[in-house]
Amino acid sequence: MSQKRLIHIVDDEDAIRRSASFMLKTSGFEVETWTSGAAFLKEVRHASPGCILLDVRMPEMDGLEVQQALNERGVTMPVIVLTGHGDISIAVQVMKAGAIDFIEKPFEKAVLMGAIEAAFERMDRSESSAVRAGEAEVVVAGLTPREREVLEGLADGLPNKTIAYDLGISPRTVEVHRANIMAKLQARSLSDALRIAFAAGLGAKA
Repeated sequence: MSQKRLIHIVDDEDAIRRSASFMLKTSGFEVETWTSGAAFLKEVRHASPGCILLDVRMPEMDGLEVQQALNERGVTMPVIVLTGHGDISIAVQVMKAGAIDFIEKPFEKAVLMGAIEAAFERMDRSESSAVRAGEAEVVVAGLTPREREVLEGLADGLPNKTIAYDLGISPRTVEVHRANIMAKLQARSLSDALRIAFAAGLGAKA
């Protein structure tokens, strides 16, 4: 690869910017750091294309607002969201808005590298959304009706206990269904499962 891949780190925490920047540079990436979402948005039109590591909790504009602004401006650079406050609702919001993945701090290098690899694969592969939707629908069609109901609950941002209550089953049964869903979708993480669910048209009520 003649040209180094570029990572934009958008995080108000100096320690995170420095540690992530060092990790990525030693892994062969070029890195640009930004102290806030507002600062990044101000220059994004002139920024070189790359992958965006975007923190959720920032002053002025939080990561979700920055992601929305990027979408409104038609910026197609892949986004990986970093959060120290990860929960289902944030995961659903960032994935619906098109994020590649969400990663909880403190993150492991292997997890971050996997997400970055997926981000650059998306940049390299201009895969049509119609093809992705078709593939997702085929995979989701292989779920049982109950498994699909559980997946719909996850796509709507509901915790296991709420899904269990709504379906009249135990939280333990929801966990079993969730494990079966992950296996059938070949999803390595919740974000993988959500991406497939959204591509198949689930969770569209929100």
